[in-house]
Amino acid sequence: MTEQQLSKHRHISFTAHYTGYIWYQMGISHPLLATAKGKSLAYIAHPIESWAEKYVGGSMRTTLKARHTMLDDHLKQLIEQYPNLQVLEIAAGLSPRGWWFRQQYPDIDYRELDLPDMAQTKQDALKKIDPNSPNVLSVDLFTEDFKKAFDEFDPNLPLVIISEGLINYFDKALLQQLIQSIALYGKEFKALHYLTDLYPEPVKNKLAKVIWNSSKLLKVMSRSAFSFHFTSPAEVREFFQNSGFNHVEVIQPKIYFNETTDTPRLNPEEHLGDLVWMIQATLK
Repeated sequence: MTEQQLSKHRHISFTAHYTGYIWYQMGISHPLLATAKGKSLAYIAHPIESWAEKYVGGSMRTTLKARHTMLDDHLKQLIEQYPNLQVLEIAAGLSPRGWWFRQQYPDIDYRELDLPDMAQTKQDALKKIDPNSPNVLSVDLFTEDFKKAFDEFDPNLPLVIISEGLINYFDKALLQQLIQSIALYGKEFKALHYLTDLYPEPVKNKLAKVIWNSSKLLKVMSRSAFSFHFTSPAEVREFFQNSGFNHVEVIQPKIYFNETTDTPRLNPEEHLGDLVWMIQATLK
């Protein structure tokens, strides 16, 4: 890929190092997917994270665990439904998901994709872990090159696109472009599912102002358009449906993990205060 083919929306890097190390700390990743940069970032954030977990009831790392668990659980369910499933994880970063699922489900075709520098970093690590690991694909999600990633798969079989910690980095117009591209390039497959996390506006959180200010800092540091776009599950469903998907499910952790004794009375159509939601969008 030449420099001219790269879009301007490609400067997301340090967060991949941080999340990669947090997954390693949680015991769900391989040491070769944990970087020194990620370790330094986790060390710096640890006091704040510990304070938040003690006095607020949650932190960035507990949110990472929740979203990762929900995505993994739903991917496992889809594999049970489609034993011949194909998976493309976009903006895979240093996520252990591909490595773990290829170990546990050797019959599925699981490929990962990222921008050139991160793709090379990830591929170098995976080849040391397992020389037979497939090459990490390298395309920009906002150029026509993105379609080439879909060409790697058999359209006669179902395909899952999965992303984690990605879509809040784009403004709403660019996010719609991404989702429309996934629906367009995946429409010829036997079935298409898109699994992703999403950070709603933190309107129900007592630290909403702090979170908003932190998001502005992240926007600057990542040189992205990081922002919150939705306040209700209905808004999310409408947005994804307008972008090309037939069915959209919004999963909130408070209901998914049964965190409260009155869970049956919680309204899934309301913003329940969780920092992250999970989305399963389907096109058949």
